[in-house]
Amino acid sequence: MPSHGGAPAADQGHGATGQAHPIGLYLKIWGLLFVLSAMSYAVDYFHVQGALRWTLILIFMVAKAGLIVAVFMHMAWERLALVYAILLPPLCLLVLVWLMAVEADYTFVMRGEFFR
Repeated sequence: MPSHGGAPAADQGHGATGQAHPIGLYLKIWGLLFVLSAMSYAVDYFHVQGALRWTLILIFMVAKAGLIVAVFMHMAWERLALVYAILLPPLCLLVLVWLMAVEADYTFVMRGEFFR
């Protein structure tokens, strides 16, 4: 049912709560995701190699994931406590994985040093 009074659907007694976001926002984000995906594919198409390749791919991947989480999963409009509850545990796991990778690298180098 169209809204004639200019009030959002949540205020018309339909029982729905929350915010209504303009479709233009979603279309802009879809367009930006398309551009970021095209840039990611361009890295492969132009045969970028080495650390630059992986840096660009990771930057595009994190940017796309951030946009999807912020807009399509509505994290940009949630309370900060909920955002922390959802995003901090994976961040802590990533830090722990990084620490284990550093330790594994150190162990690998030390084994090569002493067990030749």
